[in-house]
Amino acid sequence: MKILFIGAYGKVGQHFADLVSDHADISEKALIRNPDQVAFFDERNIETVLLDIATSSIDEIAEAATGVDAIIFSAGAGGKGLEKTFAVDLDGAVKAMEAAKKAGVSRFVMVSTFRADREELLKENSLRSYTIAKFYADEWLRNRTDLDWTIVHPGGLTDEPGTGKVTVGKRNAYGPISRADVAATLVAVLENKDTIGKEFEVINGETGIVEAIGSL
Repeated sequence: MKILFIGAYGKVGQHFADLVSDHADISEKALIRNPDQVAFFDERNIETVLLDIATSSIDEIAEAATGVDAIIFSAGAGGKGLEKTFAVDLDGAVKAMEAAKKAGVSRFVMVSTFRADREELLKENSLRSYTIAKFYADEWLRNRTDLDWTIVHPGGLTDEPGTGKVTVGKRNAYGPISRADVAATLVAVLENKDTIGKEFEVINGETGIVEAIGSL
């Protein structure tokens, strides 16, 4: 299985690259926007494609997706303002979905925010524009595509070492999760076809990641 990872140089993406660089069944094409990031992936024998998801067209993204079996969307504007948030987290995500359809890629894994339901959407806080973007991107994926989707909602991201153990569910209490364990969760999702059409929250826990994903 070959994966186009959008947002590949993010911290989750870097952990994912480490996990799949010697994976028996998963290989990666890393979509990045900065040529300075190429060396990281070259060291891991991972193919790269240079593209800015915020400004590229659907056709350009579809060309990048040629020959892959699945897309992971983990790009984010990183709090760089309303315009950038909507350009990346909403419009960029939708363009990636449309590009997947154009390129004949059916499998699409979305890395969303921890909770992106309408209740969260209406809360007045500094993350509201980000939550709005994620809410409507998730809605588009569920209801306006026929892709084989999975939506992953990680808790508060940390740079702690991965434990390999998580809790998954629909309405978890808010909690942290290491970026390394999010990456391992994405690998487990790709390895398990039963995750298609499902979404879940994931935080630190006591269950092995493969077992937890298998329980969905």
